[in-house]
Amino acid sequence: MVKAVPLPLRILARVFVAVTVLGLLAPLIVVVAASVSENQYISFPPQGFSLIWYRKVLSSDDYMSAAALSFGLALAVTVAATLIGGAAAIAIHRRKLPYPQLIGAVFISPLMLPTIIYAIGMLMLWSSMFGVVTVFTLWISHTIIATPYVVRTTLAVLSDSDPFLEEAARTMGANRLQRLMLVVVPQCLPGLAAGAFFAFNLSFDEAVLSLFLRKPDLTTLPVEIYSKLEFSPDPSVAAVSSIMIALTVVLIIVIDRVVGIKKFAST
Repeated sequence: MVKAVPLPLRILARVFVAVTVLGLLAPLIVVVAASVSENQYISFPPQGFSLIWYRKVLSSDDYMSAAALSFGLALAVTVAATLIGGAAAIAIHRRKLPYPQLIGAVFISPLMLPTIIYAIGMLMLWSSMFGVVTVFTLWISHTIIATPYVVRTTLAVLSDSDPFLEEAARTMGANRLQRLMLVVVPQCLPGLAAGAFFAFNLSFDEAVLSLFLRKPDLTTLPVEIYSKLEFSPDPSVAAVSSIMIALTVVLIIVIDRVVGIKKFAST
């Protein structure tokens, strides 16, 4: 018989959870509150209430062009990372490749390398071999660091999948492509969705790589925010950050509608 958890331990656990949640949400609340302040500089608590900084962001060519670049880049990275990472995870799980554990470690290795070191190395490599960096450089760099998340989440789902479903489909006459598209991929869907979510957010929020691999006409939104915060900090920076927070919430809602938040969280 399992003994009841002592009351002091239950209280301590609840306090710990409350402090953790507060620590996670407090910075977001401060950012959102600062974005509606009437002050000409970032302050908390906000003085008054105004949406002028949101209007400034939406009418700013610098912010809009940077946001368009970041959004398009994140979409391209998400597609590439999901296809590459999903295919690699399936192959590693099936052990269809030689030395699957070694190949799996290679795909996960970008997670173990500090981003700033990778950014410096990528800049030196690209400059010496191809010259000036382009949006293609950013796409390759972001895809490399985003793919491991898709590999990990997909492998996590496949490890709990039923191996006999594909065997049953083969018995029923399904060919290799049909088994892949109708049996394996649907089983991978929660992992692919989770990996795509991480890939999009990682690319959209990536600042270090984008800061090193940039030029005057190639500025992503995180780099633009950093520039504004460094030289002319005003609540428009908080307004942009609030919009990015809202975008993340929208993505979570979409994933909940498509896959289900429970399946997504289980990966």
